[in-house]
Amino acid sequence: MRILLTGATGYIGKRLLPVLLEEGHEVICCVRNAANFKLKRGWKGRVSVFEVDFLEEVDLIAAPRDFDVAYYLIHSMSAAINDFKSLEERSAWNFRHFVEKSSCRQVIYLTGIVNNDELSNHLESRLQVERVLGESTVPLTALRAGIIIGSGSASFEIIRDLVEKLPVMVAPKWLETRCQPIAIRDVIRFLTGVILREDCYNQNFDIGCDEVLTYREMLQGYANARGLKRFIFTVPIMTPRLSSYWLHFVTSTTYELAVNLVNSMKVDVICRDNRLAERLGLSPIPYQEAVQLAFDKIQQNMVVSSWKDSLVSSSEKGSLSQYIEVPEHGCFEDKKQVSIENNTEEQVWRNVLAIGGERGWYYGNALWKLRGLLDKMVGGIGLRRGRTHPEDIYPGDALDFWRVLAADHEEKRLLLYAEMKLPGEAWLEFQIVEEQGVRLLKQKATFRPSGIWGRLYWYLVLPFHFLIFNRMIRNIERFRPSKPVQKEAVEVEELDV
Repeated sequence: MRILLTGATGYIGKRLLPVLLEEGHEVICCVRNAANFKLKRGWKGRVSVFEVDFLEEVDLIAAPRDFDVAYYLIHSMSAAINDFKSLEERSAWNFRHFVEKSSCRQVIYLTGIVNNDELSNHLESRLQVERVLGESTVPLTALRAGIIIGSGSASFEIIRDLVEKLPVMVAPKWLETRCQPIAIRDVIRFLTGVILREDCYNQNFDIGCDEVLTYREMLQGYANARGLKRFIFTVPIMTPRLSSYWLHFVTSTTYELAVNLVNSMKVDVICRDNRLAERLGLSPIPYQEAVQLAFDKIQQNMVVSSWKDSLVSSSEKGSLSQYIEVPEHGCFEDKKQVSIENNTEEQVWRNVLAIGGERGWYYGNALWKLRGLLDKMVGGIGLRRGRTHPEDIYPGDALDFWRVLAADHEEKRLLLYAEMKLPGEAWLEFQIVEEQGVRLLKQKATFRPSGIWGRLYWYLVLPFHFLIFNRMIRNIERFRPSKPVQKEAVEVEELDV
């Protein structure tokens, strides 16, 4: 069976794709930037890539038209605060027009639970997308989920940040709002279980575990699963705006996502009794078991996907492909290089790939953290986003307040694009080259200023560049980990959380 998968580089899409392949399907992956899609060994002949932005009309001549099922996993909640509703509706209309011109027999849409009379802007937008898709000539199956519990999910990472970092929490009153969470494993099972089931055509189903919990109980449940003692006090004086800032500063979430999450968290998210689990023969995983499964994957560095690696998690730009060519004119540059003498070339390259996250930036980590804090204070993403894997990195991945544009193992080149708040645009590049018989590690920071403020910013940070970048490149060349880096023997393509 041929299946079209939108959002293939997103949190759900990355989990769903290997499962579809395991079930023997051929998958067409829809991505906005094909360079950010990693085609794994063993997928050849079973996975094809269609580069498309559904915010624009689809080129029906170039588009694939022969497929049986299409998954709609597109959303813009973390990309904007006010205009994501119009973006989502436009994307849905373009997708609908596209599938109606294809051989598609079913659209499967993962959305939110919308059973309250009063909905947040986010849930209203999700419902409107469902209406647009539901009016298509292609039958729609809508699966409505609440909080998704799994390693790397936005909701789970927020819960994790709060409980791990704060022994005592003074929290807003929406912590008493009720919800019905669901494990990521169950989401994937529902998504695959309804494929071409005619008894699911033109219907919507709420999916969740059997427990109804408040957000306070979910925080305490996580603490119990981790063996932590936490004290939570709610106060009525925290407005939605203050709550959003609270989430933004304490957790790794962006301010835009925090605003939309807070607005959604004021609404009860509880499933109707529609018996889809019984119909599919599924027994949903309890909340605390889902938490433990997720944390096990984090400890094993087996997080398959993270909300942070989705481009909409941090950038207003639809694609970063136009930034992969570093500009030369009208830019400031800071170039450094050292000869590779104290280490092997392979170890230096591994040091480059492991930069940021838990490893840090090899010098001046306190200053990097200060820069992240300042970025948070002006609504940026800060450093808490970290990285999904401590050693492996691929184009499109988030890396602290950078985005990976290139990670070329053959050319030994890593190119990062800045996603912090800046009066301009910035790139940071590392490459190992050979010149006159000497192996060199080269490091280049490029800044394209925007107006006079951009130029002033460059000159203000120049002394810090001189201090940090000189030491950083030297330490990258010299660094030896306390224990050898062990690569996983096989790539994990199985369903996990």
